[in-house]
Amino acid sequence: MPFLEFIAGSISGAVGLAVGHPLDTVKVRLQAQSMYKGILHCVAKTYSHEGIHGFFKGMAFPVLTTGITNSVVFGSYSNALDYLTQSQRSDRTQDKAASAAQVFTAGCFSGLVQVFVCAPIDLVKVRLQGQTTADRYRGPFHCVTVILKEEGPRGLFRGGLALALRDVPCYGLYFLPYEVTRKALTESGKQPGTFAILMAGGVAGVVTWSFATPMDVVKARLQMSGAGGREYSGVLHCMRVSVREEGLRVFFKGLLLNSLRAFPVNAVTFLSYESLMKIFCPPVR
Repeated sequence: MPFLEFIAGSISGAVGLAVGHPLDTVKVRLQAQSMYKGILHCVAKTYSHEGIHGFFKGMAFPVLTTGITNSVVFGSYSNALDYLTQSQRSDRTQDKAASAAQVFTAGCFSGLVQVFVCAPIDLVKVRLQGQTTADRYRGPFHCVTVILKEEGPRGLFRGGLALALRDVPCYGLYFLPYEVTRKALTESGKQPGTFAILMAGGVAGVVTWSFATPMDVVKARLQMSGAGGREYSGVLHCMRVSVREEGLRVFFKGLLLNSLRAFPVNAVTFLSYESLMKIFCPPVR
């Protein structure tokens, strides 16, 4: 049934988040702040000043909410694919695979839908991860209160355009390599095994973040600009200033970390999702 994809997406998203949050914190700091010389320097500084706890800043809020965003992504994708192919998930496992265009379109649709849910959540996460002390925000709900007080409701969607420019095409790319890799590693007529799903999920994550990282840098900087960071008037202004001061390589800050984090996180996320869907909707024999 359609809502089962949302439930499976919710649970799998929370599992994946728990795996990748420490590296995500390092990535956000590298992208939004220029005080770090590289990954190891950022890790060392974070650990020396904040201890292990520093790598898990901002995690409580996304753990409570990532289930919602991942639910929207997987649920929207699966139901959009049902509509585009005029078939059900069980039909597509019986050698009636969707075309690449249908997979890409359904992925783009899921990316667009989740932006409206994800933008405020991602903003709070980035603000909490970006602060090195607890002077400004005491926690996620205090962060929301401060943003609403200082910036109004629109403040919760700061960086939303950059998020949309990142996620709409990239979620199309997210599901496409997953479907292609999973099919390539699965014998014809058989269900994909654990190895095929893990590899397909990992490849999907790495491919997606390779394309998403430039706009991810812009998004992080726009989101931090209301929390004491550099002020930008919009996406293009942020891009121009960043290139002028740091060169084109600025758009690839965090790419290595994104790739290192993306493989295990997305491998676990997809495996969790597929395993839950097998429980909810056992394959037809």
